[in-house]
Amino acid sequence: MTMLKQFGIIFFCSLLSPSQEVLSGLSCAVSPGAMQNVLSDAIIQNGLLQQHLQGLVLPNIVGDGGLLNSPTSITGLHLVKSQLPKLSVVLLPGIGVQLTIAAKLELSGNCLVGLLSDLIDILVDVNITANIKCTNFESGTVQVVIEDCLCILGAIKIKILSGLLSLSVNEIVLNQLRATLPGLLCPVVDIVINLVNIQLMGTLNAVIPVGTAGTIHYQLASLPFTSGLFLGLDLDGAVKQVGGSIIPHDSSASALPPLLDKLLVLGLRQSFLNAVLSLLIQIPPQTFTCTPEVFSGASRLQEAITTLVPAGCSTCRGTSPLSVKLTLSGNPLILLEENKATVELSVMIQVFVQHLDGPILNLLLLKADLGLNAQVSIAGSRLVLGLSLGSTSLSLESSDVGISSISDLKPHCSSLLVETFLPLINGALGIGIPLPNVLGIPLIKVDVQI
Repeated sequence: MTMLKQFGIIFFCSLLSPSQEVLSGLSCAVSPGAMQNVLSDAIIQNGLLQQHLQGLVLPNIVGDGGLLNSPTSITGLHLVKSQLPKLSVVLLPGIGVQLTIAAKLELSGNCLVGLLSDLIDILVDVNITANIKCTNFESGTVQVVIEDCLCILGAIKIKILSGLLSLSVNEIVLNQLRATLPGLLCPVVDIVINLVNIQLMGTLNAVIPVGTAGTIHYQLASLPFTSGLFLGLDLDGAVKQVGGSIIPHDSSASALPPLLDKLLVLGLRQSFLNAVLSLLIQIPPQTFTCTPEVFSGASRLQEAITTLVPAGCSTCRGTSPLSVKLTLSGNPLILLEENKATVELSVMIQVFVQHLDGPILNLLLLKADLGLNAQVSIAGSRLVLGLSLGSTSLSLESSDVGISSISDLKPHCSSLLVETFLPLINGALGIGIPLPNVLGIPLIKVDVQI
């Protein structure tokens, strides 16, 4: 059975066995472990949860003390700090992310038992579980909503400075915390998650300059999706010239390969790469005299062309060197096959003579169709292509002096392009294609597959 495959380049942030899946878009997949690290850094390590819990103020706790005990009043109960917060993540297939935060909350307030006033410290274990779902996709952004937030209190330790703690105080505190604390913590988690969503969306919805040639606007192409193995993010990039319009490319939906326990998978669709190559490879026409200073085979090229000139063309033959003009024709095209990348582009080669007192005489106008082998690598969060000549196809476009056979010129023209034009192309590609900083996960130990 024959299958039509649309190829792309895939980056695995660790060594990975070849996959039979074929990528058709710019996508990434994030493992549960990587997602847990990202959220832990954003929520716990950066102090975001602590910051929003810091303003947590609990309602006053009042108890009549019953028949045998004095009335009890606990006021000003507030969070001092959260101890040993720990975050864990589970991916829910087709739903989203289940986030669990476990912490010890240290509370402090004033306790009045009868006529005796004292400080009270409370240490309570909390376990908050929230299901996070992405929704309302629009213009590359999504909204997150929390469904089924559940807050369970564990062990509660109460200490009064004087050490005199009645059973009634203990019972009153336990009952009131279990009744009020869950309703206060879930809204805090909701605020924190929405702030983190804005922060993380910034890594997926970003405008990145491509040297001085233009920009790439990376953004989500669709809602994120989850499996039990990875969180999938389908990205796209709008390629725009400086002061110009967007270079169009096919933005078809993407198919991701399995993550296979790696941190991150990124993919670039072939059509997207073609748009970026059109942005990067914008080389103005190059005109020079055909001398050994320009390229080593200049004399051989001039001799070969001279032998092709008809005998009756007296103005074609002279001792001065020929002039050559190289012009990029059309847009470059990258072709991706299994474990192989080739860039195809065309160059017009104009060979002419211009005498001091006469017009330009075009000896040859040739079209060289080049197949350039591409070496793909990652350097500094950029995709870098290095090109070398693979094949040359030479065709005659026109000749003002009647030259009709050019078969002997192919090796000389290939040498000319390798020495003069190919370095310009590699120089234009040398800045690389900037890649998005997806969720802040660095591109290290990257394996590139085509």
